[in-house]
Amino acid sequence: MALSKHINPDRLVRESKDKKSHHHHLTGTDVNSTSHPYGARYGTACIPKYHMPSKGTNAETTYQLIHDELSLDGSPSLNLASFVNTWMPEPANKLMMENMSKNLIDQDEYPMTQKIHTQCVSMLADLWHAPSTHQAIGTATTGSSEAIQLGGLAMKRRWQERRKAAGKSIHEPGPNIVMGANAQVALEKFARYFEVECRLVPISAESKYRLDPKKAMDFVDENTIGVYVILGSTYTGHYEPVKEMSDLLDEYEKKTGISVPIHVDGASGAFVAPFAHPKLLWDFKLPRVVSINTSGHKFGLAYVGVGWVIWRSKEHLPKDLIFELHYLGSVEYSFSLNFSRPAAPIIAQYFSLVHLGFEGYRSVANDGLKNARLLSRALEKSGWYTVLSDIHRPSANGLLQKGAQATIGFNEENTENYEEGLPVVAFRFSDNFQEKYPEIEQKWIQTLLRAKGWIVPNYELAPDLEHIQILRVVIREHMTEGLVDSLVSDIVEVTEGLIDHSSSSHALNLLGHHSNTHGNVGKMDDGSAFQYSGTYSKQC
Repeated sequence: MALSKHINPDRLVRESKDKKSHHHHLTGTDVNSTSHPYGARYGTACIPKYHMPSKGTNAETTYQLIHDELSLDGSPSLNLASFVNTWMPEPANKLMMENMSKNLIDQDEYPMTQKIHTQCVSMLADLWHAPSTHQAIGTATTGSSEAIQLGGLAMKRRWQERRKAAGKSIHEPGPNIVMGANAQVALEKFARYFEVECRLVPISAESKYRLDPKKAMDFVDENTIGVYVILGSTYTGHYEPVKEMSDLLDEYEKKTGISVPIHVDGASGAFVAPFAHPKLLWDFKLPRVVSINTSGHKFGLAYVGVGWVIWRSKEHLPKDLIFELHYLGSVEYSFSLNFSRPAAPIIAQYFSLVHLGFEGYRSVANDGLKNARLLSRALEKSGWYTVLSDIHRPSANGLLQKGAQATIGFNEENTENYEEGLPVVAFRFSDNFQEKYPEIEQKWIQTLLRAKGWIVPNYELAPDLEHIQILRVVIREHMTEGLVDSLVSDIVEVTEGLIDHSSSSHALNLLGHHSNTHGNVGKMDDGSAFQYSGTYSKQC
């Protein structure tokens, strides 16, 4: 056990402080009277950890203290684990600061802000081919998690209405929802929080580490409120086949008379697919798709704090989920889990939609996928790594074009010639590497890259493939070709260091190094959570 387990750092600091002296009656020395941040009382006495300070300090000093603490965070631009957007143009930053104090829910006070919100809903409905963009219904959320809850609730309520109309029970055996075992935590949260049985479809390498529609049909019955289909798996970036799932559910309805809707979790892909692969069928063009969610703060290119959910028409959002409000100065309507929410992230979303337009988003999506292909090929050419994501592999259509155009060359820059997916690179040690160097653990790559500033997660795949660990890189807008070059150089360096028995990196094997340097920070006590039931949401 690490030495730190036996030593209380708070006690060490407390016992090591200077002894306090009384105020000197001649010099009048008082450290609390100084105005500069590092000489004020919090320069020599830390801010209380577990209770509010009895006496405050001035704003400049408070800023400096908190600023210095936050400087220990990692750099957002080197955080390749996150899908969340970390950069916007300076005018967008200015616009957000100007509107930081506005509350979106107060429609009477901020009518133009509400107008912007409505325009964003219409733009997304149009982008996703809703039958009528003028009559589109949807709302901003704090992110895809809330949006997924709303999409699931609408499907559950419509299922209940159908059951009651048919004179059937809504309690026995109760509703269920079907999703791949690779589902992100928000999808399982819906099932657990709103008392819906979560039916996880096993994944496999053959299904490309995502939902297998044929296997999913084994989990569908008259109590299935819907199927969550993910446009961009958190694990590997693969799109799940929405069209294939829709076709199978069409056949099921013809045989049984039971209609099972689809909600598309487009947290990331709904802001990539329309631009990079416009011919892909996944959205409201498929009648069985009743709702779609996305994260504006991911590939929507807004700052964190905004998501969206859109329904194909009003009939798919039950009226009893909509609340009519009369106490803010006008009649307003709300169908969100939250009430008050900041308007600034919605304004940031509108800024990006207007600033970039379709061609701008298309350029960002294609550039990201191009850099993801560059990283994928470089990793595979090293011989040390196998890439599980497929966005660098020519599609069937691309291969046909490649054969037909052999004399003039295959257009490698055309994203539509490759397999659809997010600009995500999921990779692991190759089989040959593992056989040759069985003593090297893949998680050390994460630790050694972190020492260079890069945050590249190493984690297990979903249930049934949890014996496979992968490293994953998300290529966001700021991840330029130059940064990809630097990342490849650092991956090669740390891998070579582990191979070289004389290097300090290889000594990790002798030290029994563990990559979790923060111990149990953020973890709950044993027995305080439910048993782990699968998906990305491992229990604390």
